[in-house]
Amino acid sequence: MSQPRPLPRLLGSLLLVTAAALSSAAAAGQATAASAERAGAVRPLGQIIPAPASVSPAGSPYTLTSATRIQTDATPEARAVGERLAEVLRPSTGYGLPVTTRPAPQSIRLRLSSAESALGEEGYRLKSAPGGVTITALRPAGLFHGVQTLRQLLPASVEADTPQRGPWQVAGGTITDSPRYGHRGAMLDVSRHFLTVDQVKRYIDHLALYKINKLHLHLSDDQGWRIAIDSWPRLTTYGGSTEVGGGPGGYYTKAQYREILRHASSHYMEVVPEIDMPGHTNAALASYAELNCDGVAPPLYTGTAVGFSSLCVPKQVTYDFVDDVIRELAALTPGRYIHIGGDEAHSTSREDYVAFMNKVQPIVAKYGKTVVGWHQLTGASPAKGALAQYWGLDGTGQAEKAQVAEAAKNGTGLILSPADRIYLDMKYNKDTELGLAWAGYVSVQRSYDWNPGTYLPGAPAAAIKGVEAPLWTETISRNEHIDHMAFPRLPGVAELGWSPAATHDWDTYKVRLAAQGPRLSALGIDYYRSPQVPWPAQ
Repeated sequence: MSQPRPLPRLLGSLLLVTAAALSSAAAAGQATAASAERAGAVRPLGQIIPAPASVSPAGSPYTLTSATRIQTDATPEARAVGERLAEVLRPSTGYGLPVTTRPAPQSIRLRLSSAESALGEEGYRLKSAPGGVTITALRPAGLFHGVQTLRQLLPASVEADTPQRGPWQVAGGTITDSPRYGHRGAMLDVSRHFLTVDQVKRYIDHLALYKINKLHLHLSDDQGWRIAIDSWPRLTTYGGSTEVGGGPGGYYTKAQYREILRHASSHYMEVVPEIDMPGHTNAALASYAELNCDGVAPPLYTGTAVGFSSLCVPKQVTYDFVDDVIRELAALTPGRYIHIGGDEAHSTSREDYVAFMNKVQPIVAKYGKTVVGWHQLTGASPAKGALAQYWGLDGTGQAEKAQVAEAAKNGTGLILSPADRIYLDMKYNKDTELGLAWAGYVSVQRSYDWNPGTYLPGAPAAAIKGVEAPLWTETISRNEHIDHMAFPRLPGVAELGWSPAATHDWDTYKVRLAAQGPRLSALGIDYYRSPQVPWPAQ
Protein backbone atom coordinates (compact mmCIF):
# COMPACT_ATOMS: atom_id res chain seq x y z
CA MET A 1 0.00 0.00 0.00
CA SER A 2 2.91 2.35 0.32
CA GLN A 3 5.47 1.57 -2.37
CA PRO A 4 5.79 2.39 -6.10
CA ARG A 5 3.12 0.70 -8.14
CA PRO A 6 2.52 0.20 -11.87
CA LEU A 7 1.34 2.99 -11.94
CA PRO A 8 -27.53 11.40 11.93
CA ARG A 9 -27.45 14.89 9.96
CA LEU A 10 -28.47 18.45 10.81
CA LEU A 11 -30.74 20.71 8.79
CA GLY A 12 -29.25 22.28 5.69
CA SER A 13 -30.13 25.74 6.91
CA LEU A 14 -27.92 25.25 9.96
CA LEU A 15 -25.06 24.16 7.73
CA LEU A 16 -25.37 27.24 5.56
CA VAL A 17 -25.46 29.47 8.62
CA THR A 18 -22.30 27.82 9.91
CA ALA A 19 -20.50 28.14 6.57
CA ALA A 20 -21.43 31.80 6.33
CA ALA A 21 -20.26 32.45 9.87
CA LEU A 22 -16.91 30.82 9.22
CA SER A 23 -16.39 32.75 5.97
CA SER A 24 -17.29 36.04 7.63
CA ALA A 25 -14.91 35.35 10.49
CA ALA A 26 -12.04 34.68 8.09
CA ALA A 27 -12.76 37.76 5.99
CA ALA A 28 -13.12 40.08 8.96
CA GLY A 29 -10.08 39.03 10.98
CA GLN A 30 -6.48 39.47 9.92
CA ALA A 31 -5.17 38.00 13.17
CA THR A 32 -5.49 34.33 14.01
CA ALA A 33 -7.23 33.07 17.12
CA ALA A 34 -3.79 32.30 18.51
CA SER A 35 -2.66 35.94 18.26
CA ALA A 36 -5.94 37.01 19.84
CA GLU A 37 -5.16 34.72 22.76
CA ARG A 38 -1.82 36.43 23.24
CA ALA A 39 -3.67 39.74 23.46
CA GLY A 40 -5.92 38.30 26.18
CA ALA A 41 -9.00 37.83 23.99
CA VAL A 42 -11.32 34.82 24.20
CA ARG A 43 -11.04 32.28 21.39
CA PRO A 44 -14.09 32.74 19.12
CA LEU A 45 -16.78 30.10 19.51
CA GLY A 46 -16.47 27.58 16.70
CA GLN A 47 -12.81 28.29 15.90
CA ILE A 48 -11.95 24.62 16.32
CA ILE A 49 -11.11 21.55 14.23
CA PRO A 50 -13.22 19.80 13.03
CA ALA A 51 -15.58 22.67 12.21
CA PRO A 52 -18.86 22.24 14.12
CA ALA A 53 -22.17 21.75 12.36
CA SER A 54 -23.87 24.71 14.03
CA VAL A 55 -22.42 27.63 15.99
CA SER A 56 -24.47 30.34 17.76
CA PRO A 57 -22.30 32.85 19.65
CA ALA A 58 -24.16 34.62 22.46
CA GLY A 59 -23.44 36.47 25.67
CA SER A 60 -20.43 36.70 27.93
CA PRO A 61 -17.77 34.01 28.36
CA TYR A 62 -17.46 31.36 31.03
CA THR A 63 -14.37 31.46 33.25
CA LEU A 64 -12.78 28.37 34.75
CA THR A 65 -11.59 29.09 38.30
CA SER A 66 -10.23 27.33 41.36
CA ALA A 67 -13.83 26.90 42.52
CA THR A 68 -14.88 25.00 39.38
CA ARG A 69 -16.29 21.51 39.74
CA ILE A 70 -16.89 18.95 37.02
CA GLN A 71 -20.41 17.68 37.53
CA THR A 72 -21.40 14.43 35.78
CA ASP A 73 -24.30 12.06 35.67
CA ALA A 74 -24.08 9.06 37.97
CA THR A 75 -23.28 6.72 35.07
CA PRO A 76 -19.77 5.22 35.03
CA GLU A 77 -19.29 6.39 31.44
CA ALA A 78 -20.05 10.05 32.21
CA ARG A 79 -17.90 9.89 35.32
CA ALA A 80 -14.97 8.50 33.31
CA VAL A 81 -15.26 11.29 30.72
CA GLY A 82 -15.30 13.83 33.54
CA GLU A 83 -12.24 12.30 35.18
CA ARG A 84 -10.37 12.37 31.87
CA LEU A 85 -11.23 16.07 31.41
CA ALA A 86 -9.96 16.81 34.92
CA GLU A 87 -6.71 14.97 34.18
CA VAL A 88 -6.15 17.20 31.15
CA LEU A 89 -6.96 20.50 32.90
CA ARG A 90 -5.36 20.09 36.33
CA PRO A 91 -1.64 20.29 35.43
CA SER A 92 -1.88 23.55 33.48
CA THR A 93 -4.48 25.36 35.59
CA GLY A 94 -3.30 24.15 38.97
CA TYR A 95 -6.94 23.75 40.02
CA GLY A 96 -8.31 20.74 41.90
CA LEU A 97 -11.37 20.35 39.65
CA PRO A 98 -13.13 17.66 41.70
CA VAL A 99 -15.47 15.39 39.75
CA THR A 100 -18.85 15.08 41.43
CA THR A 101 -22.47 14.18 40.79
CA ARG A 102 -23.66 16.98 43.08
CA PRO A 103 -24.86 20.27 41.54
CA ALA A 104 -22.35 23.09 41.88
CA PRO A 105 -22.42 26.73 40.75
CA GLN A 106 -20.36 27.71 37.71
CA SER A 107 -19.46 24.10 37.05
CA ILE A 108 -18.72 22.14 33.89
CA ARG A 109 -21.69 19.79 33.54
CA LEU A 110 -21.65 16.56 31.52
CA ARG A 111 -25.16 15.23 30.86
CA LEU A 112 -26.54 12.19 29.05
CA SER A 113 -30.12 12.62 27.90
CA SER A 114 -32.42 10.17 26.15
CA ALA A 115 -34.33 13.18 24.81
CA GLU A 116 -31.38 14.11 22.56
CA SER A 117 -31.93 11.48 19.89
CA ALA A 118 -31.32 14.05 17.15
CA LEU A 119 -27.67 14.20 18.21
CA GLY A 120 -27.12 10.56 17.24
CA GLU A 121 -24.47 8.22 18.60
CA GLU A 122 -21.60 10.73 18.57
CA GLY A 123 -23.17 14.19 18.57
CA TYR A 124 -23.27 16.70 21.42
CA ARG A 125 -24.50 20.13 22.40
CA LEU A 126 -22.22 22.54 24.25
CA LYS A 127 -23.68 25.62 25.95
CA SER A 128 -21.37 28.21 27.50
CA ALA A 129 -22.41 31.13 29.70
CA PRO A 130 -21.00 32.89 32.78
CA GLY A 131 -22.91 30.45 34.99
CA GLY A 132 -21.24 27.36 33.56
CA VAL A 133 -20.59 25.08 30.60
CA THR A 134 -23.00 22.22 29.88
CA ILE A 135 -22.24 19.42 27.44
CA THR A 136 -25.24 17.24 26.61
CA ALA A 137 -25.26 14.06 24.52
CA LEU A 138 -27.38 11.01 23.82
CA ARG A 139 -24.43 8.64 24.21
CA PRO A 140 -21.10 8.71 26.12
CA ALA A 141 -19.16 9.03 22.85
CA GLY A 142 -20.93 12.34 22.29
CA LEU A 143 -19.90 13.57 25.73
CA PHE A 144 -16.31 12.61 24.96
CA HIS A 145 -16.35 14.48 21.65
CA GLY A 146 -17.93 17.49 23.33
CA VAL A 147 -15.08 17.52 25.84
CA GLN A 148 -12.58 17.65 22.95
CA THR A 149 -14.40 20.72 21.68
CA LEU A 150 -14.23 22.29 25.15
CA ARG A 151 -10.46 21.69 25.25
CA GLN A 152 -10.02 23.53 21.96
CA LEU A 153 -12.17 26.46 23.11
CA LEU A 154 -9.83 27.01 26.07
CA PRO A 155 -6.43 28.65 25.53
CA ALA A 156 -3.84 26.38 23.92
CA SER A 157 -1.67 26.46 27.04
CA VAL A 158 -4.32 24.41 28.84
CA GLU A 159 -2.71 21.37 27.17
CA ALA A 160 0.61 21.90 28.94
CA ASP A 161 1.72 19.53 31.69
CA THR A 162 3.12 22.35 33.87
CA PRO A 163 1.34 25.32 35.52
CA GLN A 164 0.40 28.12 33.12
CA ARG A 165 -1.13 31.57 33.47
CA GLY A 166 -4.84 32.07 32.78
CA PRO A 167 -7.42 33.38 32.44
CA TRP A 168 -9.18 30.19 31.35
CA GLN A 169 -12.21 31.42 29.41
CA VAL A 170 -14.71 29.85 26.99
CA ALA A 171 -16.70 32.07 24.64
CA GLY A 172 -20.44 32.29 25.28
CA GLY A 173 -23.00 30.60 23.07
CA THR A 174 -24.07 27.18 21.79
CA ILE A 175 -22.46 24.57 19.55
CA THR A 176 -24.68 21.77 18.23
CA ASP A 177 -22.62 19.16 16.47
CA SER A 178 -22.67 15.66 14.99
CA PRO A 179 -20.47 13.90 12.41
CA ARG A 180 -20.92 13.70 8.66
CA TYR A 181 -19.50 10.16 8.54
CA GLY A 182 -19.44 7.33 11.04
CA HIS A 183 -15.95 6.14 10.03
CA ARG A 184 -13.19 8.67 10.73
CA GLY A 185 -10.03 6.66 10.83
CA ALA A 186 -6.26 6.66 11.05
CA MET A 187 -4.15 3.68 10.09
CA LEU A 188 -0.81 3.00 11.75
CA ASP A 189 1.65 0.57 10.16
CA VAL A 190 3.50 -1.21 12.97
CA SER A 191 4.93 -3.84 10.63
CA ARG A 192 7.51 -1.99 8.51
CA HIS A 193 8.89 -0.48 11.72
CA PHE A 194 7.62 -1.82 15.03
CA LEU A 195 6.06 0.82 17.28
CA THR A 196 5.80 0.27 21.02
CA VAL A 197 2.61 0.23 23.07
CA ASP A 198 3.45 3.68 24.44
CA GLN A 199 3.98 5.07 20.94
CA VAL A 200 0.60 3.75 19.81
CA LYS A 201 -1.12 5.10 22.93
CA ARG A 202 0.45 8.51 22.38
CA TYR A 203 -0.92 8.57 18.83
CA ILE A 204 -4.37 7.61 20.12
CA ASP A 205 -4.26 10.58 22.51
CA HIS A 206 -3.56 12.97 19.66
CA LEU A 207 -6.10 11.43 17.27
CA ALA A 208 -8.87 11.69 19.85
CA LEU A 209 -8.54 15.47 20.16
CA TYR A 210 -9.77 15.70 16.55
CA LYS A 211 -12.63 13.22 17.01
CA ILE A 212 -11.03 10.31 15.11
CA ASN A 213 -12.98 7.18 16.07
CA LYS A 214 -11.17 4.30 14.30
CA LEU A 215 -7.60 3.10 14.73
CA HIS A 216 -6.61 0.66 11.99
CA LEU A 217 -3.51 -1.30 13.05
CA HIS A 218 -1.53 -2.91 10.21
CA LEU A 219 -0.22 -5.87 12.21
CA SER A 220 1.47 -8.03 9.58
CA ASP A 221 3.53 -7.57 6.45
CA ASP A 222 6.59 -8.88 4.65
CA GLN A 223 8.91 -7.19 7.16
CA GLY A 224 7.33 -8.32 10.41
CA TRP A 225 4.47 -10.06 12.24
CA ARG A 226 3.40 -8.04 15.27
CA ILE A 227 0.62 -9.87 17.18
CA ALA A 228 1.05 -13.04 19.23
CA ILE A 229 -0.87 -16.06 17.93
CA ASP A 230 -0.63 -18.94 20.39
CA SER A 231 -1.30 -21.66 17.85
CA TRP A 232 1.49 -20.39 15.53
CA PRO A 233 4.12 -19.03 17.96
CA ARG A 234 6.96 -18.60 15.44
CA LEU A 235 4.98 -15.84 13.73
CA THR A 236 6.24 -13.48 16.41
CA THR A 237 9.33 -15.10 17.86
CA TYR A 238 10.84 -15.44 14.38
CA GLY A 239 8.62 -13.50 11.97
CA GLY A 240 8.51 -10.54 14.34
CA SER A 241 12.25 -10.39 14.90
CA THR A 242 13.10 -7.81 12.27
CA GLU A 243 11.88 -4.70 10.42
CA VAL A 244 12.82 -2.43 7.53
CA GLY A 245 16.57 -1.90 7.53
CA GLY A 246 17.22 -4.90 9.74
CA GLY A 247 16.30 -3.41 13.10
CA PRO A 248 15.22 -5.48 16.12
CA GLY A 249 11.53 -5.60 15.26
CA GLY A 250 9.18 -6.61 18.04
CA TYR A 251 5.62 -7.70 18.65
CA TYR A 252 2.66 -7.27 20.99
CA THR A 253 1.81 -9.95 23.47
CA LYS A 254 -1.89 -10.51 23.87
CA ALA A 255 -1.78 -8.55 27.12
CA GLN A 256 -0.09 -5.63 25.37
CA TYR A 257 -2.61 -5.69 22.53
CA ARG A 258 -5.42 -5.60 25.12
CA GLU A 259 -3.71 -2.60 26.72
CA ILE A 260 -3.86 -0.76 23.38
CA LEU A 261 -7.52 -1.74 23.01
CA ARG A 262 -8.35 -0.45 26.50
CA HIS A 263 -6.65 2.86 25.83
CA ALA A 264 -8.45 3.25 22.52
CA SER A 265 -11.78 2.36 24.09
CA SER A 266 -11.30 4.97 26.81
CA HIS A 267 -10.97 7.49 23.96
CA TYR A 268 -14.07 6.14 22.19
CA MET A 269 -11.94 4.73 19.41
CA GLU A 270 -12.53 1.32 17.83
CA VAL A 271 -9.46 -0.72 16.87
CA VAL A 272 -9.57 -2.43 13.46
CA PRO A 273 -6.75 -5.02 13.29
CA GLU A 274 -5.35 -5.97 9.90
CA ILE A 275 -3.71 -9.23 8.87
CA ASP A 276 -2.72 -8.62 5.24
CA MET A 277 -3.21 -11.59 2.89
CA PRO A 278 -2.66 -13.43 0.57
CA GLY A 279 0.23 -11.07 -0.29
CA HIS A 280 2.42 -9.06 2.10
CA THR A 281 3.02 -12.35 3.94
CA ASN A 282 6.76 -12.99 3.84
CA ALA A 283 7.11 -12.83 7.64
CA ALA A 284 4.58 -15.67 7.94
CA LEU A 285 6.09 -17.62 5.05
CA ALA A 286 9.54 -17.34 6.62
CA SER A 287 8.18 -18.54 9.95
CA TYR A 288 6.44 -21.67 8.65
CA ALA A 289 7.72 -23.56 5.60
CA GLU A 290 4.42 -25.43 5.14
CA LEU A 291 2.67 -22.17 4.17
CA ASN A 292 4.77 -22.08 0.99
CA CYS A 293 3.71 -24.05 -2.08
CA ASP A 294 7.21 -25.55 -2.40
CA GLY A 295 7.51 -26.25 1.32
CA VAL A 296 10.65 -24.07 1.57
CA ALA A 297 10.68 -21.07 3.92
CA PRO A 298 12.16 -17.91 2.40
CA PRO A 299 14.56 -15.76 4.42
CA LEU A 300 13.30 -12.92 6.56
CA TYR A 301 12.91 -9.68 4.62
CA THR A 302 14.00 -6.15 5.56
CA GLY A 303 13.52 -4.28 2.29
CA THR A 304 10.64 -2.15 1.03
CA ALA A 305 9.59 -3.73 -2.29
CA VAL A 306 6.09 -5.20 -2.46
CA GLY A 307 4.08 -7.79 -4.35
CA PHE A 308 6.51 -10.72 -4.24
CA SER A 309 4.95 -12.89 -1.51
CA SER A 310 1.83 -15.04 -1.40
CA LEU A 311 0.25 -17.66 0.78
CA CYS A 312 -0.22 -20.96 -1.04
CA VAL A 313 -3.84 -20.81 -2.17
CA PRO A 314 -4.33 -24.54 -3.05
CA LYS A 315 -3.06 -25.90 0.29
CA GLN A 316 -5.53 -26.73 3.06
CA VAL A 317 -2.96 -25.73 5.68
CA THR A 318 -3.29 -22.16 4.44
CA TYR A 319 -6.93 -22.05 5.57
CA ASP A 320 -6.14 -23.84 8.83
CA PHE A 321 -3.61 -21.08 9.43
CA VAL A 322 -6.03 -18.28 8.51
CA ASP A 323 -8.77 -19.82 10.68
CA ASP A 324 -6.46 -19.98 13.70
CA VAL A 325 -5.23 -16.40 13.25
CA ILE A 326 -8.72 -14.95 12.75
CA ARG A 327 -10.12 -16.98 15.64
CA GLU A 328 -7.50 -15.75 18.10
CA LEU A 329 -7.59 -12.16 16.84
CA ALA A 330 -11.40 -12.04 16.92
CA ALA A 331 -11.41 -13.34 20.49
CA LEU A 332 -9.08 -10.50 21.49
CA THR A 333 -10.85 -7.72 19.58
CA PRO A 334 -14.24 -6.38 20.74
CA GLY A 335 -14.69 -4.21 17.64
CA ARG A 336 -16.86 -5.14 14.68
CA TYR A 337 -14.19 -5.45 12.01
CA ILE A 338 -11.19 -7.46 10.93
CA HIS A 339 -9.20 -6.14 7.98
CA ILE A 340 -7.88 -8.87 5.69
CA GLY A 341 -5.76 -6.69 3.41
CA GLY A 342 -5.94 -8.10 -0.09
CA ASP A 343 -3.86 -5.53 -1.96
CA GLU A 344 -0.80 -5.94 -4.17
CA ALA A 345 -1.13 -9.70 -4.45
CA HIS A 346 0.98 -9.62 -7.61
CA SER A 347 2.31 -13.14 -7.02
CA THR A 348 -1.19 -14.59 -6.79
CA SER A 349 -3.10 -15.33 -9.98
CA ARG A 350 -6.49 -13.69 -10.39
CA GLU A 351 -8.16 -17.11 -10.20
CA ASP A 352 -6.32 -17.96 -6.98
CA TYR A 353 -7.04 -14.52 -5.51
CA VAL A 354 -10.78 -14.92 -6.04
CA ALA A 355 -10.70 -18.46 -4.64
CA PHE A 356 -8.75 -17.32 -1.59
CA MET A 357 -11.10 -14.44 -0.79
CA ASN A 358 -14.13 -16.67 -1.25
CA LYS A 359 -12.75 -19.03 1.40
CA VAL A 360 -11.37 -16.44 3.84
CA GLN A 361 -14.33 -14.05 4.09
CA PRO A 362 -16.63 -16.73 5.58
CA ILE A 363 -13.96 -17.44 8.21
CA VAL A 364 -14.18 -13.82 9.37
CA ALA A 365 -17.97 -14.10 9.54
CA LYS A 366 -17.72 -17.40 11.45
CA TYR A 367 -15.99 -15.57 14.29
CA GLY A 368 -18.56 -12.79 14.41
CA LYS A 369 -16.65 -10.07 12.57
CA THR A 370 -17.21 -8.00 9.43
CA VAL A 371 -14.66 -7.96 6.62
CA VAL A 372 -12.69 -4.89 5.64
CA GLY A 373 -10.27 -5.15 2.75
CA TRP A 374 -8.27 -2.88 0.49
CA HIS A 375 -10.22 -1.99 -2.62
CA GLN A 376 -8.75 -4.88 -4.65
CA LEU A 377 -11.26 -6.98 -2.71
CA THR A 378 -13.88 -5.69 -5.16
CA GLY A 379 -12.12 -7.77 -7.85
CA ALA A 380 -13.47 -10.83 -6.04
CA SER A 381 -16.94 -11.03 -4.46
CA PRO A 382 -17.10 -8.88 -1.31
CA ALA A 383 -19.11 -10.49 1.46
CA LYS A 384 -22.41 -8.96 2.51
CA GLY A 385 -21.70 -5.94 4.69
CA ALA A 386 -18.00 -5.83 3.76
CA LEU A 387 -16.15 -2.53 3.51
CA ALA A 388 -13.61 -1.78 0.78
CA GLN A 389 -10.85 0.74 1.49
CA TYR A 390 -9.97 2.72 -1.63
CA TRP A 391 -6.36 3.94 -1.86
CA GLY A 392 -6.04 4.83 -5.57
CA LEU A 393 -4.86 8.06 -7.15
CA ASP A 394 -6.58 10.97 -8.87
CA GLY A 395 -6.65 10.62 -12.65
CA THR A 396 -5.46 7.01 -12.82
CA GLY A 397 -6.92 3.52 -12.58
CA GLN A 398 -10.24 4.35 -14.20
CA ALA A 399 -11.16 0.70 -14.75
CA GLU A 400 -10.42 -0.08 -11.12
CA LYS A 401 -12.42 2.96 -9.97
CA ALA A 402 -15.36 1.71 -12.03
CA GLN A 403 -15.02 -1.73 -10.43
CA VAL A 404 -15.10 -0.20 -6.95
CA ALA A 405 -18.07 2.00 -7.82
CA GLU A 406 -19.97 -1.01 -9.15
CA ALA A 407 -19.33 -2.92 -5.92
CA ALA A 408 -20.60 0.12 -4.01
CA LYS A 409 -23.80 0.08 -6.07
CA ASN A 410 -24.22 -3.55 -5.07
CA GLY A 411 -23.96 -2.81 -1.35
CA THR A 412 -20.26 -2.73 -0.50
CA GLY A 413 -19.45 0.20 1.78
CA LEU A 414 -16.43 2.37 1.00
CA ILE A 415 -13.73 3.94 3.14
CA LEU A 416 -11.77 6.56 1.20
CA SER A 417 -7.99 6.73 1.63
CA PRO A 418 -6.73 8.17 -1.68
CA ALA A 419 -2.95 7.92 -1.54
CA ASP A 420 -2.27 11.25 -3.23
CA ARG A 421 -4.60 13.01 -0.79
CA ILE A 422 -4.34 11.48 2.67
CA TYR A 423 -1.46 9.02 2.82
CA LEU A 424 0.39 10.68 5.68
CA ASP A 425 3.70 9.06 4.73
CA MET A 426 3.86 10.96 1.43
CA LYS A 427 6.34 13.82 1.35
CA TYR A 428 4.94 17.35 1.64
CA ASN A 429 7.32 18.56 -1.08
CA LYS A 430 10.70 17.75 -2.63
CA ASP A 431 12.55 18.98 0.47
CA THR A 432 10.77 16.68 2.95
CA GLU A 433 13.37 14.41 4.54
CA LEU A 434 11.00 11.64 5.64
CA GLY A 435 8.43 9.74 3.64
CA LEU A 436 7.95 8.54 0.10
CA ALA A 437 6.72 10.18 -3.09
CA TRP A 438 5.37 7.40 -5.32
CA ALA A 439 1.89 8.98 -5.08
CA GLY A 440 3.30 12.48 -5.56
CA TYR A 441 3.75 15.24 -3.04
CA VAL A 442 0.86 15.77 -0.63
CA SER A 443 0.77 19.30 0.72
CA VAL A 444 -1.42 20.35 3.63
CA GLN A 445 -3.86 22.05 1.27
CA ARG A 446 -4.04 19.05 -1.07
CA SER A 447 -4.76 16.69 1.81
CA TYR A 448 -7.69 18.88 2.88
CA ASP A 449 -9.10 20.24 -0.36
CA TRP A 450 -11.33 17.44 -1.71
CA ASN A 451 -14.83 16.12 -1.07
CA PRO A 452 -15.30 12.47 -0.03
CA GLY A 453 -18.94 12.61 -1.09
CA THR A 454 -18.10 13.24 -4.75
CA TYR A 455 -14.60 11.77 -5.01
CA LEU A 456 -15.29 8.39 -6.63
CA PRO A 457 -17.30 8.68 -9.86
CA GLY A 458 -20.38 6.49 -9.93
CA ALA A 459 -20.25 5.49 -6.26
CA PRO A 460 -23.53 6.24 -4.46
CA ALA A 461 -23.12 8.86 -1.75
CA ALA A 462 -24.76 6.48 0.73
CA ALA A 463 -21.95 3.95 0.15
CA ILE A 464 -19.29 6.33 1.48
CA LYS A 465 -18.85 5.36 5.11
CA GLY A 466 -16.00 7.74 5.81
CA VAL A 467 -12.31 8.51 5.43
CA GLU A 468 -9.10 7.10 6.82
CA ALA A 469 -5.55 8.48 6.81
CA PRO A 470 -2.87 5.76 6.58
CA LEU A 471 0.62 6.29 7.98
CA TRP A 472 3.03 3.72 6.53
CA THR A 473 6.37 3.40 8.28
CA GLU A 474 9.12 2.56 5.79
CA THR A 475 10.89 5.76 6.91
CA ILE A 476 9.17 6.28 10.27
CA SER A 477 10.22 4.81 13.61
CA ARG A 478 10.19 7.58 16.25
CA ASN A 479 7.54 9.83 17.77
CA GLU A 480 8.99 12.91 16.11
CA HIS A 481 8.66 11.15 12.75
CA ILE A 482 4.99 10.42 13.40
CA ASP A 483 4.41 14.00 14.55
CA HIS A 484 6.08 15.56 11.53
CA MET A 485 4.20 13.49 8.94
CA ALA A 486 0.77 13.31 10.59
CA PHE A 487 0.56 16.92 11.71
CA PRO A 488 -0.77 19.19 10.42
CA ARG A 489 -2.42 16.97 7.76
CA LEU A 490 -4.29 14.68 10.16
CA PRO A 491 -6.62 17.42 11.54
CA GLY A 492 -7.77 18.16 7.99
CA VAL A 493 -8.65 14.52 7.38
CA ALA A 494 -10.58 14.53 10.66
CA GLU A 495 -12.52 17.56 9.45
CA LEU A 496 -13.33 15.86 6.14
CA GLY A 497 -14.83 13.00 8.12
CA TRP A 498 -16.69 15.02 10.73
CA SER A 499 -17.75 18.41 9.39
CA PRO A 500 -20.67 19.19 7.05
CA ALA A 501 -19.62 19.69 3.43
CA ALA A 502 -21.05 23.23 3.60
CA THR A 503 -18.31 24.27 6.06
CA HIS A 504 -15.49 23.11 3.77
CA ASP A 505 -13.29 26.04 2.73
CA TRP A 506 -9.50 26.12 2.61
CA ASP A 507 -9.19 29.85 3.30
CA THR A 508 -11.13 29.64 6.55
CA TYR A 509 -9.69 26.27 7.48
CA LYS A 510 -6.06 27.38 7.25
CA VAL A 511 -6.79 30.16 9.77
CA ARG A 512 -8.26 27.65 12.21
CA LEU A 513 -5.35 25.29 11.54
CA ALA A 514 -2.83 28.05 12.25
CA ALA A 515 -4.49 28.55 15.64
CA GLN A 516 -3.77 24.89 16.40
CA GLY A 517 -0.01 25.48 16.22
CA PRO A 518 0.42 26.60 19.85
CA ARG A 519 -1.83 23.75 20.98
CA LEU A 520 0.23 21.17 19.11
CA SER A 521 3.37 22.64 20.64
CA ALA A 522 1.84 22.53 24.13
CA LEU A 523 1.08 18.85 23.56
CA GLY A 524 4.69 18.20 22.58
CA ILE A 525 3.82 17.46 18.94
CA ASP A 526 6.72 18.28 16.61
CA TYR A 527 4.54 19.33 13.67
CA TYR A 528 5.58 20.49 10.19
CA ARG A 529 5.24 24.26 9.82
CA SER A 530 3.81 24.25 6.30
CA PRO A 531 4.32 27.56 4.45
CA GLN A 532 0.71 27.23 3.25
CA VAL A 533 -0.54 27.97 6.77
CA PRO A 534 -0.31 31.41 8.49
CA TRP A 535 1.19 30.09 11.72
CA PRO A 536 1.57 32.57 14.58
CA ALA A 537 5.11 33.68 15.33
CA GLN A 538 6.83 31.45 17.87
